[in-house]
Order: sequence, then structure tokens, then C-alpha cells
Amino acid sequence: MSGFEGRRVVVTGCASGIGEALARILVARGAEVVGLDRQDPEVPVAEFHHVDLADSDSIAETAVAIGDPVDVLFNVAGISGTIGARTIVGVNFVGTRELTDALLPAMGAGSAIVTTASIAASRHRARRDLVEELLATRSREEALDWVAAHADEVGTGYAISKDAIVWWTLHRAVDLAPAGIRVNCVAPGTTATPIIEATRAARGDAFLEAIPMPLGRMADPREQAEVLAFLGGPGASYVSGQVVWVDGGYMAGVATGAIEDVTGSVGTAAGG
Repeated sequence: MSGFEGRRVVVTGCASGIGEALARILVARGAEVVGLDRQDPEVPVAEFHHVDLADSDSIAETAVAIGDPVDVLFNVAGISGTIGARTIVGVNFVGTRELTDALLPAMGAGSAIVTTASIAASRHRARRDLVEELLATRSREEALDWVAAHADEVGTGYAISKDAIVWWTLHRAVDLAPAGIRVNCVAPGTTATPIIEATRAARGDAFLEAIPMPLGRMADPREQAEVLAFLGGPGASYVSGQVVWVDGGYMAGVATGAIEDVTGSVGTAAGG
């Protein structure tokens, strides 16, 4: 038994990449999948809603349409590239935070939240003080004003947005533990998704080729999705507040000094 039979789960970014792979896994395992994306999915989800994570009104309307219960929320959607730090942070962190907060009333004891970070957050500890300022913002407007005021530190916005996901996950895991809600995140290494193609278009093949891949290849989206599914399922019922680096050994190489960390720059868009 997969543990998802009869479970109502929400998957953002269900139309492509890791989100699509995850939605397929969950449908096959008997979950009632509520898919969210800007584009229509090919996966036969039970319910689908268009949502724009850059738009607070769209998020609020979608949360109302979803209703309850929500047994697991998988925050997978994200963007990268050179489209502007305010937009990237506004989707990857602010939009994720807003959707999660909007759906929390529909989640009870035993439910779970799993969010996608990235190996671009490899230097999140060094940037903790900076990122805590972003986490302390209470509205989209305040968060995006903060991004504009810290342009030099934020860079493209991608790495900072994923740093924020990591620290937000840790804080929420502590906050929601008394309610019996688990909160974790997955930090993918270089994965063959549309984000990688956006990075390739923005920064060229040389940038991607310079990222060490200890296993000698990129990850397949399904390899990331399987870990997300595990963290949202009953097999991880005592796992909370964890960052799982699904990176083919990249962070192990950094920790031991075997490889140089090239992904944590504030300008990078590497990772899932």
C-alpha cells in the first residue's frame, strides 16, 4: 500500500518538470490530486486550478476553490532566469508562503507540507541574517520592497529565494509541530527540467557544465519526485524540519572539500 489512498493532495507546478512527475506518481498511488499551475496539465488529476503565484489575488481565490481537506501540500512550482529578482522571489518564496498560509486552515493533524528548494541554497547558513529579514516581511509588497532595497545581495533572486525556502521550512516545522503538521523540503541538484533550460538560455552551456555532478549526470524529474512523495507519505511520519539534498552527492563533495561549491552564488539558477 502506498499510503496515499483516500488522501487529498495539492501539487503546484503539476504541468511540467518535477511537479508533473510527482503528480503522475501520486495519481498512480491512489491519491486525489489537486493540481495547480499556470498551464493545463497532461496528468489526469482529479481537480485542476489555474494559479499565478506572482498574484496574491489569484492565490487567495485558488485556495478558496480548493477548500478542504488538504492532507498534503507539495510546493513544487518555481521559476528562474533573468526575469528580475522581484518576480523570482515573488513566485518562489512569497507565492509559496502565501499559498501555504491560505491552505493551512484546511490541514489537520497528520498532514504534511513538502516544498522544493535547490542546491542553489547551498550557502543558506552564511546568508541567514540576510534571509531572516526577508522572512520577517508580512506582505508581498513589503517583501518585494525588501528585494529592491537589497539588489546587490539578492542578485538574480533565485539563490536567495531558495535560501528563504530552507529557513522558512525550518521555522514552520517548529511552529506547526504542536498541530501535528510536518514540514520538510527537498533541495534538488541539477535536474532535467524547464528551469535548467531557462538557465541554459540565460547563462549558456558552459555555466551548467561547470557544475560538478558526482554521479556523472543530471537527475531525472522522477528521481526528485520520489523523494517528495516519500516525505509527504506515512513512511516519513516522524520526519519534520529536514532539508533533504537530492543532489547526487554534490553537498557531500562540498562538505569534504572534494569539490568547489559553485551553485550558491546569488546569481545562480542551478538546481531543480
